[in-house]
Amino acid sequence: MSRNYLGRLSENDPLHGYLQHDIQPQISGNSGKSTYRVFGLNGSNDVYLYEDRNTGSKIIGKFFRTSRKNSAAKADSRLTREFDNLHMMRDYGLAGYQHHVVRPLGRHYSMNALLVTECCEGQLLSEVILEAIRTGYHDKLYQKLTALAYFLSAFHNRTAIGEGVEFHEDCDYMDRLIAKLRDIWAIGGDEAREFYWLRDQWRNQPRMWQDQKVFVHGDATPENFMFGNGLDVTAFDLERTKRADRVFDTGRIAGELKHFFMRATGNRDAADPFIGHFLWEYACHFPNRDSAFQSITGRTPFYMGITLLRIARNGWVDPHYRQRLIDEARECLRTF
Repeated sequence: MSRNYLGRLSENDPLHGYLQHDIQPQISGNSGKSTYRVFGLNGSNDVYLYEDRNTGSKIIGKFFRTSRKNSAAKADSRLTREFDNLHMMRDYGLAGYQHHVVRPLGRHYSMNALLVTECCEGQLLSEVILEAIRTGYHDKLYQKLTALAYFLSAFHNRTAIGEGVEFHEDCDYMDRLIAKLRDIWAIGGDEAREFYWLRDQWRNQPRMWQDQKVFVHGDATPENFMFGNGLDVTAFDLERTKRADRVFDTGRIAGELKHFFMRATGNRDAADPFIGHFLWEYACHFPNRDSAFQSITGRTPFYMGITLLRIARNGWVDPHYRQRLIDEARECLRTF
């Protein structure tokens, strides 16, 4: 995980007292004098690492109210949602080796909607993917995708409730992505109409309604999973956890793999062996692996397609590559 040293946290800052007296005792057993070094981390919110120079202990602070997202009500709601989701999934047994959701240590609404969690060490999935692309050494990526498949199967299977999925919600999400792409002039009216038509073809497929709801991570991107030794996986950023089709997560991982390899190599098929491996490993955690694999892969192209549309809406994507993402999303969605 990349970090950028920003300096020391002033002892006069109210955050210093909160970390020292409310958070520090939970991880080091005391609230003695602390001196915090501050590091900025990559993330969609303002996320920082605080390291106590006296004990060496580290914690993560995530601020939901920022200069970019300044609504106090929305920030408070998002903080509440993530804090509760972290506790909920840990209550399902996802705490410790091998399946771990980061431990929430505190929340403070008046400090710009601050969430404090434990700091876990390891290698992000994004780093493993880029290393495999850069070196051509793929064994580690295969191994970590096996671990991630095991983790997600536990995340999903432990939370199944026997109630059928509501696929129309994912169709509504696709509508919002199409609208965003139209707003930024990435697609025109004819392209939008084709995507709406493809959405309806998927909506009419019985298989998209046949699985049962589970809790999904909801933002299963390579920045939100970290690997330790062996099958050890840590997940964080559970703000968007919700009840949905399990393939909402596995399909997003598949779409992200396609994006990473296509962007780096120019080859739209370069990620296929890794996607197939990941889905096959996920399917092994069901009584009938073959039927599970068939069911999951039958729904995957839709979720891969909306993942690519989701990536295409980002401002950092250059116009040429955005068009490639949109074209590839269309090809995925055409395989209904």
